Amino acid sequence: MNYIRTGISLFFEYDTPRIVHIQSKKVGVINRFIQFCIIGYVIGYAIIFKKGYQDFDNVQSVVTTKVKGIVMVNTTVHPDIQPIWDVADYIVPPQENNAFFVITNLIVTPNQSIGICPEDSTIHGSNCTVDKDCPAGTSLPVGNGVLTGKCDPDVSRCEIHAWCPVENGTTKAPKPAVLEESKKFTVFIKNNIEFPKYSVKRRNLPDNVSNDYLQSCRYDGGANSRCPIFTLQSIVEGANSGSYGEVAMEDIVSGTGSRYDELFGQGGVIQIRIKWNCNLDLSVDKCLPEYSFRRLDSSTYKISKGYNFRYSRNFKDANGTEFRTLYKAYGIKFVISVSGQARKFAPVPFFTNVGSGLALLSIATIICDIVVLYILKARALYKEKKYLQVVGDDAYKVLD
Repeated sequence: MNYIRTGISLFFEYDTPRIVHIQSKKVGVINRFIQFCIIGYVIGYAIIFKKGYQDFDNVQSVVTTKVKGIVMVNTTVHPDIQPIWDVADYIVPPQENNAFFVITNLIVTPNQSIGICPEDSTIHGSNCTVDKDCPAGTSLPVGNGVLTGKCDPDVSRCEIHAWCPVENGTTKAPKPAVLEESKKFTVFIKNNIEFPKYSVKRRNLPDNVSNDYLQSCRYDGGANSRCPIFTLQSIVEGANSGSYGEVAMEDIVSGTGSRYDELFGQGGVIQIRIKWNCNLDLSVDKCLPEYSFRRLDSSTYKISKGYNFRYSRNFKDANGTEFRTLYKAYGIKFVISVSGQARKFAPVPFFTNVGSGLALLSIATIICDIVVLYILKARALYKEKKYLQVVGDDAYKVLD
């Protein structure tokens, strides 16, 4: 019963802080050291280093690209490939969202027409000895057509309804690459951004230059660091050294730490990163982009290395028969990502961090109390001075 009455008595008690001025070298040094550490953390780290006096806004962005360059193909070596390739030929598809693909190598199967022909020998399940090995109306996994139900005795492979002749699966990507000179192509990357909270719009193009400047400039990280033009090769090989907007293909590839000739044979995937980190407490003119590049796939893959896909160009002859040329296109997929923040002074985050710092100063008092009351030799004296019990006239009495 006494436990209950003691518990009730706690409800009628009140504690108020008591200031005890302690003159002690040990306690004084501990107190000031902790205070200096907290003040240094708040001012140096939370406010200055982490920009605790500023508010932030994330970037909103749109990117457009324009690739330029012409390649002449050696038709003596590649008689089935057209001799001249320009941007309308090697950019497939013509426009993508935040990406573009450049053909660098080709395997061509010309003059295909719809008919019946043997399946390719590299397709699993295409070999046969009798007709029942080729169920009519079905197709083989990754096959080129629909089985007719017949086995071609001359080649011991199933016949298919398909675009014939089918692509030869044993053909390797040409070396050197068909469009080897694609390393000299240029791509113009135009990036428009906005920080909606601050109504600030920027782009990666200088406002005080002419069209003649864009025709001749190339980004070099120095005097022409505002030029939005690179070569693909230097982007691929320059990723190891840092930041590299119009871009020549040779420069882009060289910025990722890869050799361009390793990429244009089998293809690959490269990320172009544009970062906008802007301090709007300074001039808006100082809000400029930074470029960096990296290869997303790897040359060390054992299977399915590189990047390729197939597309066709269809046409009809004078008799109205439909034909097509099938292209297996190898190339480099460029994926563009834009990130960044704008920072500007705002009273709310500043005073929030200051208030948090003032609250942290109480840690010094807590630690010093522990030292004084439980560690120092004179702790009994300090406890006597620290705690004082006052019994009021209306105090709740606990009966014995």
